[in-house]
Amino acid sequence: MNRHKSALVWLTGLPGSGKSTISHELEYRLFQQNIKIYVLDGDNVRQGLSKDLGFSADDRRENLRRVGEVALLFVDAGILTIAAFASPYRTDRRMVRQMFGPGDFIEVYLKCDVTVCEERDPKGLYKKARCGEIKNFTGISDPYEPPEHPEIVLATDRMSIDESVERIVGYLKNKGVIP
Repeated sequence: MNRHKSALVWLTGLPGSGKSTISHELEYRLFQQNIKIYVLDGDNVRQGLSKDLGFSADDRRENLRRVGEVALLFVDAGILTIAAFASPYRTDRRMVRQMFGPGDFIEVYLKCDVTVCEERDPKGLYKKARCGEIKNFTGISDPYEPPEHPEIVLATDRMSIDESVERIVGYLKNKGVIP
């Protein structure tokens, strides 16, 4: 009915790697093509659905479980869904992937050197984390486990936003998700 398939495009990477920027640019471009699309981002989910959670490993897991369940509802409704979360632990990303059928979970790893992420940091979170003001900060005081077999890898410290979005769009077209 929508003239496109639904799936979950899961953007993962260090804070500052470009997840929000790329997800919203992808949303804009696909919306222009009449694709039914929605972005779940750490900023909008943490203000409501997960406002009761912190950043411990258990709270991160529960946050991602909730995001996965919501994304599953969107995908079931025929909406192409983008999730932009650091999601630093492989086991948590695997848990979400297992909620979806084959081909319906598309993991996109935004590979970016931590020094570049720190340079981009508009909120000053890396600086606060390095000073000890923020605990459990991914990439500084908490680990980030890169995906082992993501569907797409974007070197966002070397690629433009346009190049990154085009790579995702190309993948979606190649897999028959969008026309």
